[in-house]
Amino acid sequence: MRTAFFHDERCFWHGGGNYALTLPVGGLVQPGGGLPESPETKRRLVNLMRVTGLLAEVDAGSAPEASRADLLRVHPAAYLDAFKAASDAGGGELGLRTPFGPGGYEIAALSAGLAKAALFAVLEGRAQNAYALSRPPGHHCLPDWPNGFCLLNNIAVAVRAAQAAGLVRRVAIVDWDVHHGNGTEAIFLDDPDVLTLSIHQEWNYPLDTGSALVRGAAGTNINVPMPPGCGEASYLEVWDRIVAPALAAHAPEVIVIACGFDASAMDPLGRMLLRAESFAALTARAMAAADALCNGRLMMTHEGGYSEVHVPFCGHAVIATMAGSAITAPDPLSATIGARQPGPRWVEGLSGYIGELARGFGL
Repeated sequence: MRTAFFHDERCFWHGGGNYALTLPVGGLVQPGGGLPESPETKRRLVNLMRVTGLLAEVDAGSAPEASRADLLRVHPAAYLDAFKAASDAGGGELGLRTPFGPGGYEIAALSAGLAKAALFAVLEGRAQNAYALSRPPGHHCLPDWPNGFCLLNNIAVAVRAAQAAGLVRRVAIVDWDVHHGNGTEAIFLDDPDVLTLSIHQEWNYPLDTGSALVRGAAGTNINVPMPPGCGEASYLEVWDRIVAPALAAHAPEVIVIACGFDASAMDPLGRMLLRAESFAALTARAMAAADALCNGRLMMTHEGGYSEVHVPFCGHAVIATMAGSAITAPDPLSATIGARQPGPRWVEGLSGYIGELARGFGL
């Protein structure tokens, strides 16, 4: 069975709003640049896969929009109605940093549909693993309040649809986006069947969520807040000492990764030090966990990542690893980032911190 890869050019047409970085234009904020959530990070990933030949080695295609019934399992009717009305009227903004233009509702539903299709492809045995190049992203979106560029919670829509179809019950969601997956946490916080685990830069975004103390009624929510400046060694140690044992304890039927690339050293909205090889190594660990726990069933959904130059190389490394491909796109920034990894004393100090977290989680 091949790796499935879901993408659609229409998702790259999502846009709207007048921003400069993360600030609305007005007053002393001069126009220019727009939001950092640009289509080019994703479009250039597809282009890189096409040029290297990797796109021909995966089962690539699009998918239908998520239906209203799919969306209603996560988002209340009042929110969906307000979103659709604003979209039909030419666009607008309903939450925080979530502008959209005409047709924004349909594009967001398509983004969620790509995630749903990827998860169904894995659960129905049509692919061993799958990647959804969803845009707009989803992990910050709460049921009735979009924020952080996220208009619908793509992963939650996919998971609830799969559960409703009787394809799965126990799910593990691992989020390695540099920002806390606050929307996913809120949706599944008290659900004993869904493990949510977020590795993120501490007090980045949102400023008021992501604490390691938030476990949920069933203890199935795990937050791993990391200080700025963490590199590959610390991320891999977090996987080995916290993520892997948490997955084993939960015994999921499928593993879902909220795959953000904003822990890249080149990202304008994060302060971590990962390179393409780092994401490939995390992917290899995710695949090993899936092989050991759930017959290899693994799905990834694209979340953040705002370096138009670096994200394509990070994404290529992840998808090539998933596909077991010999095709490579060497990270042109690897040596530079590698030379700037944290030193031994920093890594040792972080190791102690990671160990304390693991003990606090009972792992």
